[in-house]
Amino acid sequence: MTFQRKLWPEFIKAVKHEVVPALGCTEPISLALASAIASRHLGATPQRIEAKVSANLMKNGMGVTVPGTGMVGLPIAAAVGALGGDPDGGLEVLKDLAPDVVEAGKQMLIDKKVLVGIADVSSVLYAESRVSNGQDWVRVCIADAHTHVTLIEKNGETLFSAPSADTGSEHYSLKDATARGVYDFATTAPFADIAFILDAAKLNSNLSQEGMTGDYGLHIGATLKRQVERGLLSDDLQTKILIQSSAASDARMGGASLPAMSNSGSGNQGIAATLPVVVVAEHVKADKETLARALMLSHLMAIYIHSKLPKLSALCAVTTAAMGSAAGMSWLLRGGYDAVSMAICSMIGDVAGMICDGASNSCAMKVSTSASAAYKSVLMALDNSRVTGNEGIVEDSVDASIANLCALASESMVHTDRQILQIMVSKAC
Repeated sequence: MTFQRKLWPEFIKAVKHEVVPALGCTEPISLALASAIASRHLGATPQRIEAKVSANLMKNGMGVTVPGTGMVGLPIAAAVGALGGDPDGGLEVLKDLAPDVVEAGKQMLIDKKVLVGIADVSSVLYAESRVSNGQDWVRVCIADAHTHVTLIEKNGETLFSAPSADTGSEHYSLKDATARGVYDFATTAPFADIAFILDAAKLNSNLSQEGMTGDYGLHIGATLKRQVERGLLSDDLQTKILIQSSAASDARMGGASLPAMSNSGSGNQGIAATLPVVVVAEHVKADKETLARALMLSHLMAIYIHSKLPKLSALCAVTTAAMGSAAGMSWLLRGGYDAVSMAICSMIGDVAGMICDGASNSCAMKVSTSASAAYKSVLMALDNSRVTGNEGIVEDSVDASIANLCALASESMVHTDRQILQIMVSKAC
């Protein structure tokens, strides 16, 4: 057994932990979950909610529609989470919102009973909700991962306390993994061990179909489809990839009440890692096992890359998720690790540095841009062409190229992140 093969159980744990259903943008959903858990321990209907979130979570929660509410932002997420969220629902905490809960939540906002501010914390991902009824109150804190509860406190008494944790560290470790190890696992592991990843194709394809109604967000998917009908776009494989991927993001960011299969805590990352692969698999008439291997390669590669990044940063992580789909598409269309490596390196040379300026409807544009870059990189790999190790931040080694990209996001883009937040906050004032 090779050393990387010894990591296969960790790979499976990583994918099962990071590829999960999520309803709505995961940053406001994290605050909704904190509110739902707090309400359960309060034992009464909250009359007031005081929430605090990290600056990065504020950035990603300001401009996104909360499913089932028709409203944008963190206050409505906190309100409906507290009044009717499922405290055991994880990232699907708002799955079964009743209309009267939504109306009651909106009334709390009208009555100015919901306050959301920025917390002075070191965690880039942090959500705190303090719900109260009369003199009774409960405070719940979530940190470092969207569902990782670190504190439950009632009337000054600590009911539960847990240490903060680096993303995934309490569940799995990829510190010794390599891109080649990820490839070998996805392409040779027993089918029975990886068949569960097919659920990603089902959930995200359903979300894409919903987005094609054109009623969500910027309706980019529906718009592109109309341009095909008008003869302004070709009805080719690349266009199909863009339409299906962006339509799913349209629906997700526009508040559709359908879950996305997420990746690394993000529905858009899950979409970017799934739908380009699904479209290409349909094109080559792949069977279920082949599709499962391509999806596993895509999702696990995306997780591997993201494991070297901060949980939230100035780098749009849809780009790194699409590097996963570039791997999956390369394998489907050509096979072999060399094509996978070339495609990822070319993507790093192309879309490195795309900023994350908060979760919003425009995320669907970033999904389509990243999917397009992924397919272009795959076409280059099919022709034995790639961005070389002599150019920019790209190295001859794909792992070294990934490390360079992630170093930029972890270090140099920290100031960029602060500047983005300052711009967004000034617009909200």
